[in-house]
Amino acid sequence: MGVLQTWSRILTLHPHIHLIIPGIAISENGEKIVFSKEGFLMRVEPLSIIFRAKFRDAMKKAGLFELVPDEVWQQDWVVHIESVGNGENALKYLAPYVYRIAISNSNILACNNGRVTFRYKDSNSGRFKTMTLQALESMRCFLQHVLPKGFQKIRYFGFLHPKNKTKFDTLRLLLNPKLHARKHTIKKDFIFKCPNCGKEMVLFDKTLRKRAPPLSVLLSIQKNLY
Repeated sequence: MGVLQTWSRILTLHPHIHLIIPGIAISENGEKIVFSKEGFLMRVEPLSIIFRAKFRDAMKKAGLFELVPDEVWQQDWVVHIESVGNGENALKYLAPYVYRIAISNSNILACNNGRVTFRYKDSNSGRFKTMTLQALESMRCFLQHVLPKGFQKIRYFGFLHPKNKTKFDTLRLLLNPKLHARKHTIKKDFIFKCPNCGKEMVLFDKTLRKRAPPLSVLLSIQKNLY
């Protein structure tokens, strides 16, 4: 899953993508899950080279390659990878970026005499600082982060892609999550009535399934469905 962010803390244009990559994959025969090593996914050195090459090819395909200075392709690119455990904290960190804009009203401190003053948190010290810009300049900084209409800010890849629903369902079956049904209590004075005649309905019997079908049966049913 990739989330696009275009701004820095002082509203400069700083487009970058946050990616969350699960450290699991489905085996070729589709019968088991392959887990990555704990705290390690892949080496960043070759990935940096590959990412730069893929980005360059994409720029050529889009007809934008000539707009990029030559020295950009000659210097080393950095791809940062960090283990985030089960990913829960990473998802909580990225979730606000889905609907967040470059600056919120609470961070705008003053708009006086054609100048806008806002606060931001310094990445080095962690303390809040202030910056003042001319009104037109502050508008320019903000508007450069307004995405085109219909632009997708979040994209899903791999088994999370909408076209890979079969793989995703297979993965869920292989993980075999333990789901616990929530118990619902019904008050004794509550009466079910027939929607047609309005009379009280009588409960004859009820059946509670104690276990799910075997995994092999679920996998075979899934293959027949798709």
